[in-house]
Amino acid sequence: MRNKIAVVTGASSGIGRATALLFARNGSDVVAVGRNENELNALRDEASDGAGSIKIHLGDVTETTQVDRLVSETSDTFGRIDVLVNSAGIIKNGSVENTSLDDWDKMMNVNLRSAFYLIQKCIPSLETCKGNIVNVSSVAGPRAFPNVLAYCVSKAGMDQLTRCASLELAPKGIRVNAVNPGVVVTNLHKRGGMSEEDYSTFVANAKNTHPIGRAGRPEEVADLIYFLASEKASWITGATYEIDGGRAQTCAR
Repeated sequence: MRNKIAVVTGASSGIGRATALLFARNGSDVVAVGRNENELNALRDEASDGAGSIKIHLGDVTETTQVDRLVSETSDTFGRIDVLVNSAGIIKNGSVENTSLDDWDKMMNVNLRSAFYLIQKCIPSLETCKGNIVNVSSVAGPRAFPNVLAYCVSKAGMDQLTRCASLELAPKGIRVNAVNPGVVVTNLHKRGGMSEEDYSTFVANAKNTHPIGRAGRPEEVADLIYFLASEKASWITGATYEIDGGRAQTCAR
């Protein structure tokens, strides 16, 4: 991955941040996309001891004009895009009865629509350098969970986007894969409205909901993303990889 150009969304926290940091420390030049300027600056400072670099890009991935600017500025600065990591995501509670259209639209726009549009805009550059895409999905893609309806649907859509795009882009030499994490210790749920106390209980309960007995760490997911983006995964495309401490294997009982 040395000297690769990677665009990572959702890079101001969680899995996106861990991924951007790992890529930069291993020699990639990373365009870190997010909405929190302070966190992005801190990420850039932390990555300064690596072989690569972090270029921060403040922007909203749901705004098409901002995505257009992101892709054009990255191409102008670096000449190409080798890897796209779609890690931006949000979550809100809600059932089929009480999820508002506004919450539904927000989750679809951030979690799915933005990934589709970024893929579409990056295809010309990715084709030129035979690059690849890694989407950050969730265990909630293949499995159903109560009271997170829109989130589950958005991640199921991400999985199918991954599979369909992999078929269509394989002739262009572009690989497309996804990772499906279980509960990972990030700010995702707290930003979705979960209190600090409830989140602590939620994470502690991972010992019961995940057969391995704990929640995951962002760095563990970043390692899998890094592998899928590397040449070591050159014969892998269309895959949705569970990285969830065994959670997808469990059933209610």
